[in-house]
Amino acid sequence: MPTYMLSVFSPTERGEFGPYPSREAMLEAFADTGAFNDKLEREGHLVFADGLEPAATATTVDGSGETPMFTDGPYLETKECLGGFWVIEASDLDEALALAAEGSRACRGKVEVRPFQTSESVAALLEP
Repeated sequence: MPTYMLSVFSPTERGEFGPYPSREAMLEAFADTGAFNDKLEREGHLVFADGLEPAATATTVDGSGETPMFTDGPYLETKECLGGFWVIEASDLDEALALAAEGSRACRGKVEVRPFQTSESVAALLEP
């Protein structure tokens, strides 16, 4: 079964309650997201899911040179950043998109859907 990453994006600048306007809104979104996580697990879609600390807590590592370089903060400066994600299994892209719509509604954020590479997709890149 194909595997997809559902990435949740939220504003880089967060208030007291993260991207939510109030404590109540935050708690409602957490409850709805928890219920969505339970559904994914119950229906056999969930591989892994979690939320991330704010982008300001990131450290960017560039190990492409002889000596690794470490920089405090995210790789890019943007208005939105990755706030959390689900890794799911779905029968096809249409099912993954339907689940992403439910997840977006639950967490009140935009969700990007991307398939994981497969051995077939990598082999196609290597063909002459």
